[in-house]
Amino acid sequence: MLSGDLLDKVKSGAKLPGREQFQLVFFLSIPAIMAQVTSVIMQYTDASMAGSLGADASASIGLVSSSTWLFGGVCGAVSSGFSIQAAHSIGGGRVKEARSIMRQAVITALTASLFLVAAGVITGKYLPAWLGGAKEIQNDARHYFIIYVLSLPAVQLNRLAGGLLQCSGNMKVPGMLNILMCILDVLFNFLLIFPARHIYIAGIKIMMPGAGLGVAGAALGTALSQAVVAVLMMGFLCFKSEIFKIKRHESWKPRKECVSRAVKLALPIGWENFMMCGAMVVSTRIVAPLGSVAVAANSFAITAESLCYMPGYGIGEAAATLAGQSIGAGRRELARKFARMTVWFGIASMSVTGAAMFFAAPAMMALLTPDNAIRRLGAQVLRIEAFAEPMYGASIVAAGAFRGAGDTLVPGMMNFFSIWFVRITLAIILTGRYGLKGAWIAMCIELCFRGAIFIVRLYREKWMHGIT
Repeated sequence: MLSGDLLDKVKSGAKLPGREQFQLVFFLSIPAIMAQVTSVIMQYTDASMAGSLGADASASIGLVSSSTWLFGGVCGAVSSGFSIQAAHSIGGGRVKEARSIMRQAVITALTASLFLVAAGVITGKYLPAWLGGAKEIQNDARHYFIIYVLSLPAVQLNRLAGGLLQCSGNMKVPGMLNILMCILDVLFNFLLIFPARHIYIAGIKIMMPGAGLGVAGAALGTALSQAVVAVLMMGFLCFKSEIFKIKRHESWKPRKECVSRAVKLALPIGWENFMMCGAMVVSTRIVAPLGSVAVAANSFAITAESLCYMPGYGIGEAAATLAGQSIGAGRRELARKFARMTVWFGIASMSVTGAAMFFAAPAMMALLTPDNAIRRLGAQVLRIEAFAEPMYGASIVAAGAFRGAGDTLVPGMMNFFSIWFVRITLAIILTGRYGLKGAWIAMCIELCFRGAIFIVRLYREKWMHGIT
């Protein structure tokens, strides 16, 4: 049975046996996982292509990576504020209301992204120095960050359109378009990072054009791929989606009730992302005095690790969709079953990827950089982190289920406490003694703690009484 048919059962109140519940979780998770994996491959592409230019180029991207995640996280929060509402409306069979939410979301999200662009351009000039980056990498880091923030309207539209399609149960289109974005990123990077040069294909010498922009080319390649896919994603949302397709004479004027509810849902998520990414910025500052090798190894290891936790985020997207539609349909018991099933599915999936990361750590780092010192240090910290992956999976998927139910404030507070009071405190203590490995030991301990408290909240079930 197709996922759309199974989702119809959720909305109609029909009985959904355990086998069909798992089928629905699986069918929705796979495309979402693939979409997440392709986004990480884009990070791999930027890191490995720029990394071939040397340790300084790698360190310049690594220095501002946590700051780019901060701005991207705010875009994600804005998207969630509207997609949660849309999921509840779809679950309750109120398709016209869901379509109205989409129109208001587009106007509001674009406006918010322009404010983010202004804030990023203003802060970008001083950011690399504030983060403690060496003078030789500050210029490249500044260029990379400013180009990224200029692409935020495209990032915002991608997040919004993808989130709305996923909350309606359509995981396939966002997944396919994210794969396309990955392919475009490789192509654009190939043309923009490196100078014009000769390459050999099957023994034939070919002149390959290139702009030779280095680190700035990596940022520009990603920005262009985001822009192309944003146009395609919004085109499908507005003209092809059965639920969100634009109809004539329907107003685009934002309604106070909808926007206000979006703000109530998005603020805790945005605050959570701000606090978490802010902590990552502080972590980068803690690592920066260790030198370019440590900064680059830290950045590459984070990129490498992200491939392992993408299954968790994909399953988390499925959990948000299922919990949101179940709550919207008034089926809280079904929402509880879906939440528990997806969390344990996430734990199992990330146990497998964690084990794979432990054994494949040297090979993963070798794909990202030719520098042996960076490879060795990066592989060491990846193996430390492998032990935290199962519990990290628990926190990721549980947060998705809570978000789908409209419970955003308490999980944000839990994340804030865990990362600032556990990870940062331990990182300050351990980094001075053990270097970069100390920072990653602190991260491993904190992620295990975070997973435990999210499992406790899952089973206490207060999350099912969020904003509805």
